[in-house]
This record gives sequence, structure tokens and C-alpha cells, in this order.
Amino acid sequence: MAEVVLFHHAQGLTPGIVALAEELRAAGHTVHTPDLFEGRTFGSLDEGMRYVEQVGYGEITERGVRAAEPLSQDSVYVGISLGVLPAQKLAQTRAGARGALLVDACIPVAEFGAAWPGHVPVQVHAKEADPFFAEDVDAARALVSGSADAELFLYPGDEHLFADDSLPSYDPEAAKLLTRRAIEFLESR
Repeated sequence: MAEVVLFHHAQGLTPGIVALAEELRAAGHTVHTPDLFEGRTFGSLDEGMRYVEQVGYGEITERGVRAAEPLSQDSVYVGISLGVLPAQKLAQTRAGARGALLVDACIPVAEFGAAWPGHVPVQVHAKEADPFFAEDVDAARALVSGSADAELFLYPGDEHLFADDSLPSYDPEAAKLLTRRAIEFLESR
């Protein structure tokens, strides 16, 4: 089974992210959930983003990188929205990375290096009309077209953070399909 590092979104390590980690653990995987916000959670995406802007995107990314340092290099990195920053950086740059699951976001590959490493499989999951993902869809399509082992899954709807069952944006049907696909992905790592 896979060793997984799951990075939360801009509202913090919410009960919904903890529940998602538990689903992956129930499937037999070891899942780590670093808290990039040092115990803070936020009631809205706007509040969380204000905190992120105060701390800085670079610092949030580096908190994720530092949190992964003592963990196995042979990990699959999972990021939900903001959490895609450290997940994608680690998948692209850390030796031994076994895969990446990027949910609700995708960063242009050039941000963390010249190309996506060919030996690292990746899946990108998002809602097709998510206004936040609209700025990332081109990066996701470029990533998928440039890598032999990459998939882009677009779900109907416009909800951001659709896999977090503790938020109003939760979409049970899409989250269930995402979780099934994630577990299948992890089983092959």
C-alpha cells in the first residue's frame, strides 16, 4: 500500500480533510496530514485566503516541503486546492516521488522545474465550471498532454472544494467518484 502525504486547502485541516484521510487509511494506505496553518481553520475560503496572503504562498509551500522531509521519499503527494502547491512541488522535485493527486488546482509545470518527471504518474481532479479552477485548466491540460501517465478528470458542476464533506460546497456523488479513483490510483503505487 502507498504512503500518502495529504495537504489541506485554504480553510485549513478541516474535519472534511480528516475524513478524506480516514477513507484512504481504511483502504489500507498510510496517510499523513500536515497542518500548514499551525492549528488554524477558517469558516470561509475568503478568511483562509487572507491568512495565506499574510503568511505568503511561498511560505505555505515551504511548510509543506518541511513537513514532508522526515517522511518517506517514496510517497504519493495529494493536494486539495492550496495544498496542490506543496504536493505538486514535492512530486516534481523530490527524489522517489511515486505519484501526485491534484484536486481543485494545478500549477504550471514550469513553476517547479522544466518538465514533469516522466516516472511520476499524476491525476488532476476538478469541477468543470469551478471558477477557481478556470485559471488552472490550461496548466492541467498541458500537464496531461505532456506526460504519458497523466489523467484529467472534470466533474459536472462549479463547486470548489467539492471533496470536503464539512463544507457547503461538498458534492457527495463527485466526491465518492474522486475517492474511488484516488484509491485505485494509490493501489497501483
